[in-house]
Amino acid sequence: MSDNNNKLQKKVPDALKEKGQYVLAFSVIASMLMVAGFPMFVIFFFGIFAYFLWKTFSSPSRNETREIFEFYLAANNVLRDDERRWFGFEIQEVIGHGERILRAINGAPPLVYFTLGALYHKAGDYKSAVNHLGYVLENESAEEATYIYPSPELRNYVKVLRKIEREPAESPLTSAAVRALERARRNRGKMLLEDSREQVREQSRKKREASLEQAKVKAVLTESVKNVAVFQSVTDEVIENRHGNGFDNKSKADSSDSNTNSRDQKRNENENQDNVNPFIRQKSITEVLHEIYDKNNQ
Repeated sequence: MSDNNNKLQKKVPDALKEKGQYVLAFSVIASMLMVAGFPMFVIFFFGIFAYFLWKTFSSPSRNETREIFEFYLAANNVLRDDERRWFGFEIQEVIGHGERILRAINGAPPLVYFTLGALYHKAGDYKSAVNHLGYVLENESAEEATYIYPSPELRNYVKVLRKIEREPAESPLTSAAVRALERARRNRGKMLLEDSREQVREQSRKKREASLEQAKVKAVLTESVKNVAVFQSVTDEVIENRHGNGFDNKSKADSSDSNTNSRDQKRNENENQDNVNPFIRQKSITEVLHEIYDKNNQ
């Protein structure tokens, strides 16, 4: 008889259980208020107000728990080894789903961190993969046994998780996803972490090599620019010296010629000045001709 009652109780949905508990509690409180003499409309108003408060404080926990298991389903589809090829934006959407869970839940389950790390590894974001995988695999505080004071969200999550583990036939896909992720965490977690760290080191090495190559190219270009500038300056100086020497020689020759001409000019002027003395009376042409005639007769 008790077994039949347990089977019937297992088939009752959780939502119906919660509503039944709320109706029972409201009936007890309403009866007490009626005995105390409160009007019916006040009791009705109080019941509506209490219902909304209950929905406000209880719904987020259930919603966040559902979000976690939906994240497990989507992540397991991406991470499992099959022949499907996933687009990058699909993987990023699942990663964003997991990041929202971490922000919303205080003390998220360790399996969420591992699943996010595995997704980051598949997406090629190895630095984020190291952060999440290192936290869940090498941090003692990330073990489930250290969660002694759970948040309401974590408590509700564990409650649903244990129910799925006890009755996998009720949620076969969710149960299979959780088991696959836990198996990957146990068997492949260390390998994913080491591979992610190796990829981070390789990326850092390539980045350093690229920086050194850029620095070398920059140095070569700078040296080439300097050499071109030196060659131009030397050429300009040679040309300038060449032109300068030509101009200097020409100017020297011109100056020497001008000096010679000036000296000859001065000598002629001196001779002319000597020949033409204003204080000596000059002979007339007739007298000069008579002198020449007399000399010829003699």
